[in-house]
Amino acid sequence: MTLAEVSQVLWASQGFTDPEGKRTTPSAGALYPLEIFLAAGGQDDLPTGVYRYRPQSHDLVPVLRGDKRGLLARAALEQEWLSEAPVTVVIAAVYERTARRYKRRAERYVHMEVGHAAQNVHLQAVALGLGTVVVGAFDDAEVKQVLALSADEEPLCLMPVGKPRW
Repeated sequence: MTLAEVSQVLWASQGFTDPEGKRTTPSAGALYPLEIFLAAGGQDDLPTGVYRYRPQSHDLVPVLRGDKRGLLARAALEQEWLSEAPVTVVIAAVYERTARRYKRRAERYVHMEVGHAAQNVHLQAVALGLGTVVVGAFDDAEVKQVLALSADEEPLCLMPVGKPRW
């Protein structure tokens, strides 16, 4: 994958669509509880490591150095093909951002938002001639550890992205 392709896929997940801060996916109360991470296997212009996507500036912040795709595959119940994808988009959430306003309904709203973001990633990947899938089978605590997520960030889905084999 090229850096331009990675950039476009990440923008589709949570990117800004106007100067007022609206994004590519809807969010209950515009609270935007989702956090997007990228586990990269070493693209031409993107060193191997884990990154946090910042929608406001449309850039990546390094979180960890080194190839974590194998550890991520193990955390995903030994789904080794995750280690073969050039990148994996990880969608996590900070539930408290939504819960402050919506209390018990927060979990429902956050899960809807993850669906919207995952759909955008999938549609953008296909538009670029790439493939992806949503992976929900993983050990949450292990994924948090592998990606160095904060205590309030909960991983909700993994999306390996790359050129399809077919």
